[in-house]
Amino acid sequence: MSEPYAVSLVVEPPGVAVDAPGDLPAVDVRQLARLTDDTGVMQHGVYATPDPNHGYCVDDNARALIAAVMLHEHAPGRMGELAHERYLQFVVYAFDGPTRRFRNFMGYDRRWLEEVGSTDSQARAFWSLGVAAARHPDPEARALSADVLGRALEDVSGFGSPRSKAFVMLGLLEWMAGGVAPDAAVALLERYGNELAWLFQQHAAEGWHWFEPIAAYDNARLCEAMVRAGARLARAGFVELGLGTLRWLIDVQTHERGHLSVIGNDGWLVRGGSAERYDQQPLEAQALIEAAWAARSATGDEGWAMAAAWAYAWFHGRNDAGCSLIIESNGGCGDGLTREGVNRNQGAESTLAYVTSTLAMHAGAGGDAG
Repeated sequence: MSEPYAVSLVVEPPGVAVDAPGDLPAVDVRQLARLTDDTGVMQHGVYATPDPNHGYCVDDNARALIAAVMLHEHAPGRMGELAHERYLQFVVYAFDGPTRRFRNFMGYDRRWLEEVGSTDSQARAFWSLGVAAARHPDPEARALSADVLGRALEDVSGFGSPRSKAFVMLGLLEWMAGGVAPDAAVALLERYGNELAWLFQQHAAEGWHWFEPIAAYDNARLCEAMVRAGARLARAGFVELGLGTLRWLIDVQTHERGHLSVIGNDGWLVRGGSAERYDQQPLEAQALIEAAWAARSATGDEGWAMAAAWAYAWFHGRNDAGCSLIIESNGGCGDGLTREGVNRNQGAESTLAYVTSTLAMHAGAGGDAG
C-alpha cells in the first residue's frame, strides 16, 4: 500500500485561546478509590456512591490499570490510596484462555454476563496490558501482562472497527516500548496503520478530514495512534495524517467563543451535518489531551502543549455550560454535560478520564502530580 494521503506538508498546531500549561492540580484519586472494591472498579455511580446495579466491565478496569501505572510513575506516593492490583487481576481474569478473547460485562455477583466482549472492549483490554507489560512497577505483573498479550495477539489482529484498530495500535506501541514484543506486533502495528490510512483515503473530502463518514466517540485516539505509530515506524505519512486529522478534530470542536465544545454522543457529527452539542463526554477531552501531547512529542512544537491545556480546561469550566465538571469534595468528575448542565453522577469512565488527564498534563509538563 502506498503512503497515506498527507493532509499538508506542515501541520501547524491549532491557535487555541488558552494560557500555556502552568499550575496544575494534584491528582486526586478519592472517587476512584471509592468506586474500587475487592473485584475491581465499578462502572457507575449514583452521585458519588457506587451503583451495584451495573456491576463491572473490562473497559473501565483497563482504563484504571493504565491510570494506576501512570500514578506510580508520576505520583507514587498516592498509590497506597488505591487497591490498584485489582485492575490487572480483573483484566487478566476477563481473558478467556480457550477462545483467546476478553469478556467485558460482569454483574455485581461476579458472574460474567457475556461470552465475549465487543471488539472495542477487547482492544482496550489489550492496550492496558501493553502499558502494564512495559511500565508496571512489578516485574511479575509485567511478565503476566506480556504472556496474555502474546496469547491475545492473533485474535486482536482481525478487528474491523477503526477505534478497535487504534486501541490495539496503542497497546502494541506500549508493548514494543518495553522491548519484549514479538515481530508480529510490529507487523500488526504497520498493517493497522495502513488500514486506517486507507479508510481516510476513502472518506476524506473537502472540509471533512476524517477516517469515517461520522465522528463519533474517543475520536482523537485514531489521531494519536497514527502519530505515535508513525514516529515509531519512521513513517512520515502516518505522522502527517495523525497531525492533520487532529488539527481538523480540534477545529470542528472549537466554539465561536474559543473553548472546547465536545461533539456530543446524542447524535455525534455526521459528514454534511452539524455536531451534536450534548451529551458531552469527559473521555473526549481526555483523548484530545493525550493526542495533543503525542503530537508535541513527535514535532517538538509547543503549540500542541497549548492544545492539551485548552482541552484540559474543559473539565474546569471552559465549556459550553461554563461549569466545572470536577467535584472538589471528592475528586470525582461528572458524567458529562447535558442540556440541563453537569451530570452529577460520577462513574468510573468519567472519573478516570479526569484522573488520567491530570496525570497526562503533569507528565507532559514534566511536573510532580502528587
